[in-house]
Amino acid sequence: MERFKGKIATVTGGASGIGEAVARQLVAEGAMVVLADINEAGLEALARELGRACLPVRTDVSSEADVQAMVEAAVSHFGGLDIAFNVAGSARMSALIDQSEADFRFALDLCTVGTFFCIKHQARRMIEANVQGAIVNISSLNGKVPSWGLAAYSAAKAGVDMLTASGSLELADHGIRVNAVAPGMTATPATTYMTDEILGAYLERIPLKRPATARDQAMASLFLASDDAAYITGVCLNVDGGWQHAAYPDMRRWFATTPDSLS
Repeated sequence: MERFKGKIATVTGGASGIGEAVARQLVAEGAMVVLADINEAGLEALARELGRACLPVRTDVSSEADVQAMVEAAVSHFGGLDIAFNVAGSARMSALIDQSEADFRFALDLCTVGTFFCIKHQARRMIEANVQGAIVNISSLNGKVPSWGLAAYSAAKAGVDMLTASGSLELADHGIRVNAVAPGMTATPATTYMTDEILGAYLERIPLKRPATARDQAMASLFLASDDAAYITGVCLNVDGGWQHAAYPDMRRWFATTPDSLS
């Protein structure tokens, strides 16, 4: 397929996981991509593999200056910006009553404020260039369904959902569509901590009985950015194997064995 032939994209969180899968598929479908992440080594390695269609740009999405520089890099290097994928996100796990202010703000700054900065500067550039573009944010099933130890992440991703809805409303007059994908459990580096027991407890709740792959999430994201979704805006698409109809397992008995962050 060449749905994105000649299109210019930015992908935050592009060095690994869902962001990497999005970038790979974009290049396969003809796009030119600015890869953005704080993981410079990962960015450089992926950009070398994907070739001239990719430009690695170190970006901390919680910094507005970094986000603006990322968008400007797309314009100066490739000539514009047509589509954007805001994937970067992380959180530090903790019981709500034990969580520090710094850890709570970490999730909000990275997931919610970072998405705000991205939409703001991506949309400004599209409007200036009269581009009827598309923005896709990566939210999470956690934005709708709470899980023990992830209050900060859930709150931050719920914010992403509302930024998506608000952006779709405000940017429709400019022909810019704003949508989101809400992954359920996805096999990425962020889930490698799971023991067989933890994984089994989760899979019992997922009707399709498997985790998503990063490519599953990427393909849903690219659909929302493509002309195939030309009349879709303001949606948050659950890509979770039907998990929204069940519930998260009780994580308390495994909590001591889990890492203190997800990314």
